[in-house]
Amino acid sequence: MTVVPGTQKSRLDPEPLPRRDWLGLASLWSAGSAMIFAVLGSLRLPKAAIVAAPSKGFDVTLPESLRIGEAFVPPNRAVAVYRDTEGVYAISTICTHLGCVVKPTAEGFECPCHGSRFQPDGGVARGPAPRPLAWLKVSGKDGIFHIDEGKTVPTGTKVKA
Repeated sequence: MTVVPGTQKSRLDPEPLPRRDWLGLASLWSAGSAMIFAVLGSLRLPKAAIVAAPSKGFDVTLPESLRIGEAFVPPNRAVAVYRDTEGVYAISTICTHLGCVVKPTAEGFECPCHGSRFQPDGGVARGPAPRPLAWLKVSGKDGIFHIDEGKTVPTGTKVKA
């Protein structure tokens, strides 16, 4: 070590930190910081991040102006409800191809995503949909009907209006 003339090193001056020691300390601090952030992140895990979803079952009152064979689509639901001379029934409007919401038309249903077409009873008229639309369980009377989107019934199942 060279000493500049006129300056003397005091014995109280700290020793310079060697480069290897500095790198070792820096890696320890990095590992310690990573562990602290990992622990803080894991403290968030016990909180359930549940998003509220609408109930699978709901009640609907059909409008008096609903004509026979005309679809009634309740707001914020993927269901088309129909009334005919035999009773009331509900068909899911979720396409069996990739889950898009189909639109009721005069000829049945049409998928806006991939072009599947369905007959008025939900049967496949043109693919790529592999299966017909599901008929949903309907119960009720006196103009108030309960539709359960979680339960399917055989095609053609209707409840008396």
